[in-house]
Amino acid sequence: MARILIVTLEGGGNYPPEAALGCELHRRGHHVRVLGHESQRKVAEDAGLVFCGYRHSPTWTPHVELSTPKVLTMAYAMMTDSAVARDVEDEITREPTDLVIVDCMLFNAQDAAARTGVPHVVLFHSFFAAFDGAFRHGPFGIGSRLHGLGPKRLWKQADMRLVCSDRMLDPAARRRTDGSLTWTGAIHDATAAAVGRTPPRVLVSLSTAGFPGQRRTYQNIFDAAAEMDAEFVVTTGPAIDPTGLRVPPNATVHRYVPHHELMPTCSAVVGHGGHATAFRALAHGLPILIMPMSAVTDQAMIAREVAKVGAGIRLRKTASPEQIRAALESLLTDDGHRTAAAELGARLRTVDGASAAADRVLTLVDH
Repeated sequence: MARILIVTLEGGGNYPPEAALGCELHRRGHHVRVLGHESQRKVAEDAGLVFCGYRHSPTWTPHVELSTPKVLTMAYAMMTDSAVARDVEDEITREPTDLVIVDCMLFNAQDAAARTGVPHVVLFHSFFAAFDGAFRHGPFGIGSRLHGLGPKRLWKQADMRLVCSDRMLDPAARRRTDGSLTWTGAIHDATAAAVGRTPPRVLVSLSTAGFPGQRRTYQNIFDAAAEMDAEFVVTTGPAIDPTGLRVPPNATVHRYVPHHELMPTCSAVVGHGGHATAFRALAHGLPILIMPMSAVTDQAMIAREVAKVGAGIRLRKTASPEQIRAALESLLTDDGHRTAAAELGARLRTVDGASAAADRVLTLVDH
C-alpha cells in the first residue's frame, strides 16, 4: 500500500480530476490524503479519502464576484505564499508519504515537495499548451519567477508531469516536447452518449468563480432563451446570486445541480470553456456554446480547439441575445455540429482517464 498526498486548491474545475484520481488510487487499496481548502473536505471524505485542511493558506475566496485585479492578487498569493509550502512540508513530516501529487498551479507546493525528496507528480488539469503558454508567460508566471518559483523549472524538476486531458485536442501535443509529458486522456464520468428530449434541453453553466461581467452574460442567455422552443436548466454556482435576473418561463435556475444528473438528457451545453465542464459535455457527445469568462485562463484556448473540430461555437461573453440565440439554434439543428460532437464523445469515452493516470503515477512507487 502506497501513502499518497494530493495537494490541491479550490479552483473549480481543477479539483474534479484530482479527486477522481484520488478515488481511483483509494479503490486500488492505497492510502490517499488530500491537502486543500476546507470547502473541498466533503468531496474528499465522501470518496473515502483523508482530508487535511490548510492551516496557513492566504485568503482564498474564489466563489464571490471580484474585480480582475483582486482575482489576480488572490490567486498569485495562493501560488507563491511560503505558508502553503510550510503546510506541505508539515504534512509530509506529520505522516509518512511515498508520493506527492501537486496541482500544476501551486508553485510553492511543488517547490516544497521537491525539497523533501519525496517523489512528486505535477498534475495539469487542462491543456498543457494553456499552462505552458499564456499562463506561464503571463502575470502568474512572471510574478512567480520574481519569487524564485519559475513554472518551467518547477515543472521540469518533477518526477512526472501528468496532463489529464485529451492529447489530440491539446495544441501542445502537436509540437515537439522533451518526452517527459504524459497525457492520460480527459477524466470524466460519461458512460454513454446523451439522449436528448423533445423539446431539447440545454444546460447553462458558467464559471463557479466570480469573473467580472458574468451576471450580464447570464441575463443575455436568458433573453436569448425566451424566444426559443427549448428547455433551459441554468446552474449559477456559488458566485452569482440569481435573485434579480429576468428568467423566462422555459428556464429554471439553480445554484447547484450535479451536472452528471443533467447531461444524459441534454441536447447542448452553454459554458465558459472550463476544462471539466467542457470535457464532461463533450464526453456525452454534446455540442457546446462556449463563452469564455476570463482571458487569463485556459477558457479561450479550449473554446478555439472545440470550435476548430466543429463540436462547438465560440462567442464573446458580451455577445447579444440575438447572437446567442443564433448560435444555439445552429448547435441544436446543424448536423455538422451534432455529428462532430458525437464522434468526439465516442472517442473520449473509450479512455478511462482516471485509471490511466493511476497506472502512471503508481510506477513511481512501484519502483
